[in-house]
Amino acid sequence: MTNEKTKSSFELIDMSPSETLHWMEHYHCPPYITLAHVFHAPQGWNVENRILNQYALQYCIDGAAEYPVEDQHYLTQKGDLLFHRPGEVHSIHTVEGEPYVCASIVFHFGAEPFPFDSVFQNRHLLGRFEGHKLERMLNELIHYHRQPGLSAQLKCQGLLLQVLGESADPQRQSDHKERTNLAKMVLVKNHLIHHYPEDITHEDLEKISGLTRNYIILQFKQAFGMSPFQFLTWVRLQKAKELALMTSLSVGEIARQVGYSDVHTFGRMFKKKMGVSLTEYCSSLTTHYLNTKPRLSPEPEGSAASKEYEA
Repeated sequence: MTNEKTKSSFELIDMSPSETLHWMEHYHCPPYITLAHVFHAPQGWNVENRILNQYALQYCIDGAAEYPVEDQHYLTQKGDLLFHRPGEVHSIHTVEGEPYVCASIVFHFGAEPFPFDSVFQNRHLLGRFEGHKLERMLNELIHYHRQPGLSAQLKCQGLLLQVLGESADPQRQSDHKERTNLAKMVLVKNHLIHHYPEDITHEDLEKISGLTRNYIILQFKQAFGMSPFQFLTWVRLQKAKELALMTSLSVGEIARQVGYSDVHTFGRMFKKKMGVSLTEYCSSLTTHYLNTKPRLSPEPEGSAASKEYEA
């Protein structure tokens, strides 16, 4: 049973910030850390629609977990640091076949306001810190949180402020944004590869990436050296050449299979990109093959091979 003069961390995190202060005798100023521990989730462990009255940092030490926060869905993996604010509805779902080991830090600033919105904007996923010094800071923070006395608590507070400072670093935010944009461009690229026969529009790509048309074009060019629809044309061109060489389909059938309803439009595109029509392209490859195909020449009379054959 909990002593009247003490409260466990798990009781403190369910309180409002003002309620916790009475029980935190070693804290004389913010930030107030109510929980700092490492948790090894058992298989099938889940948390559904939880709301805390305090701030929380969740660092994935190993494995993975799905982590919806409000209307955003995140898959946190090893090295990811996730942050959520008081009052935000969140869930944690372990992934089948994956472990989930995390470091959880729950804290508040009492009645003192802290400008988290200007520091992190609307972000929840603060970045990937595997191998970064922030990992060491979190480990030390958890270690000192278990120690009694004012000195340990001051070290905890200092380490938490360092963690917040590292995760709010503008350069890291820029790097994280670049990685996020690249991941979205890979999604766009994969969609183009797998759906090239379909009538793909800019609106489709906006829905996939959550970005605007012009920004998609800019980011895709930076990542792959061409616009999304230039890449789509390239994919269709490669598939058309493959079908022409490997099947007996007509030009019209090939056009339809690679996403062109009008064979004339397809023909113009192919000739513009390749310099010849599809038929001429296939003929040139056939002629090249016949001209370079190895031929058997008769062995000269009297050679060992001819005598062996005659024998």
